Amino acid sequence: MKDGLDGAAFSDFVRALAFASRKHSLQRRKDAEASPYINHPIALVSILAVETGVNDRDTLCAALLHDTIEDTDTSAKELADAFGASVAALVEEVTDDKGLPKAERKIRQVEHAAHLSPKARLVKLADKIANLRDVADSPPAEWPLARRQEYFDWAKQVVDRIKDAPPELLALFDSAYGRRP
Repeated sequence: MKDGLDGAAFSDFVRALAFASRKHSLQRRKDAEASPYINHPIALVSILAVETGVNDRDTLCAALLHDTIEDTDTSAKELADAFGASVAALVEEVTDDKGLPKAERKIRQVEHAAHLSPKARLVKLADKIANLRDVADSPPAEWPLARRQEYFDWAKQVVDRIKDAPPELLALFDSAYGRRP
């Protein structure tokens, strides 16, 4: 990996952070504190950049933007216009179809995990790691123990299907999964 993002890539990253912050500004996590939603995409970037040394512009931008299509009024075209087709494609690759019932989306996520591109694998793994850490540390206020356990087990099913997952991210996932309630 290179030493870091070059000037243009860093500018794109900061623009993606501002974009995600704006799009998620009124959203809150499900934890008891109702923490700002933007903390979640920032956690993904921290896992990728700080904990595993990923410094690829598209991957880090996609990590910041990974829930914008799924959870806001953002379109893939809007992302492509702002950040390029490659970032938009990565975000689309990790986006659930909210038009489907939740149970179907979960099944599809497990099935789709085996077909993720290398950069999408990084985003998906970071997302699962961040979510497990959050469920362990600050669980959603309305989730009983059984639901938290089911979430951990489902996340493991997704990750177990990811081909050629980077060992550093798998180790972080295993550590997070080890905190299963």
